[in-house]
Amino acid sequence: MSKSSVSPARNSQLRSIALAARRAMDDDVRANTSHLITEQLVRCHEFHAARSIACYLPMHDEVDPRQVIVRAWRANKRVFCPVVTGNGEMIFRILQADSLLDRGPFGIWEPVTGATINPCDLDLVVTPLVAFDDQRHRIGMGGGYYDRCFAFLRHRRHWLRPKLFGVAFDCQKIEKIPPNPWDIRLYRVISAAG
Repeated sequence: MSKSSVSPARNSQLRSIALAARRAMDDDVRANTSHLITEQLVRCHEFHAARSIACYLPMHDEVDPRQVIVRAWRANKRVFCPVVTGNGEMIFRILQADSLLDRGPFGIWEPVTGATINPCDLDLVVTPLVAFDDQRHRIGMGGGYYDRCFAFLRHRRHWLRPKLFGVAFDCQKIEKIPPNPWDIRLYRVISAAG
């Protein structure tokens, strides 16, 4: 692939198709499928080996990974949530059972206070996505927060950490996502059919 970027209109079209499929899911099917996905994730070697995990708090129609958080706490792992700052950066703030949450700039729940962690020090990152393909490329909501935050992974010859695990419903799978030069490929995608 050349160094030039992919047409924003093409990514927007793929995003719209995958979002429509995700939003069309029945709520009970979405909840049951989220459970299947999170069970697969918590059985992975990478989850068991991780000490510091980042995990998002879901919007209504996303895969709900909150059981990953609960299982991580039970295993005495530290859990961090993505927080979008006022200057458009994404940081990761610790999430504890008693953390005060508030809605961030995009209406997503975020911890208000608490220690932060350098993204390089995370072991595993549960990554939201809108669309994915067999090559582990992803399309997000279009803000580029994950790609910018984990840009250092592009320069690694070996994947040490963090390992970015995308979670998605099978209906979000696209045949081929043409990557942009700045896109960060996922380490793995865990998905299930609804």
